[in-house]
Amino acid sequence: MTLSIFFPCYNDVHSIGALIADAEHLARKLAEDYEILVVDDGSEDGSRELLDSIALSCPKLRVIKHESNRGYGGALRTGFSNSRMELVFYTDGDGQYRLESLESLWELMIPGVDVVNGYKQGRSDPWYRIVAGRLYLAFVRQVFRLKIRDVDCDFRIIRRSALSRITLTQDSGLICIELVKRLELAGHKFVEMPVAHHPRLHGSSQFFKPGHVLKTLSGMAGMWWNLMVRRETAVDLASRVFK
Repeated sequence: MTLSIFFPCYNDVHSIGALIADAEHLARKLAEDYEILVVDDGSEDGSRELLDSIALSCPKLRVIKHESNRGYGGALRTGFSNSRMELVFYTDGDGQYRLESLESLWELMIPGVDVVNGYKQGRSDPWYRIVAGRLYLAFVRQVFRLKIRDVDCDFRIIRRSALSRITLTQDSGLICIELVKRLELAGHKFVEMPVAHHPRLHGSSQFFKPGHVLKTLSGMAGMWWNLMVRRETAVDLASRVFK
């Protein structure tokens, strides 16, 4: 099978280079053909210049640049819509997940499975983030009736044919809930496996800022209405076709 590996990147100059090198090594080992895609979401720390430099010696790397920051969901939507291979894998550009676990995900992607979803085996964050994360996951699993255990683990491999059957709308981190729920509603089969979660060595999360939390809750209410009350399945081949 063929493989697209993509990373959303926002001010990840300290980690993105190593991730691309690891992706190149693993993709050569696993796939008949592959591509590496980085979506730079308006970085201001030198990430863009680094990516341009790496691309000169890495012909399998494509860099897509957002002129301004569109948010995590915006970066994922760009990555999904520009991926060309049969299987699409993505993880964050900050390096909190190690790419060697991709090989185990790959082995679980057998006929009949559409998504292999990681779940954090331990969480290398401050205690207050661990507590808040557990409460958040319990809440969204109940409210959105999600079947998987860790919707917030961005370490996934998905069939491109499954992605082509859903329409994503979120520009924030809420896209993780939307992605999983729309795939579930469309009837796609998930398999889960544990993946290691490592400390954040550079940068900081924006999630716990009061304004961000309020915006997330407001957006979640609207998404809940669309997905759970209106029961949008988003199986919309006409409006979104991968070429």
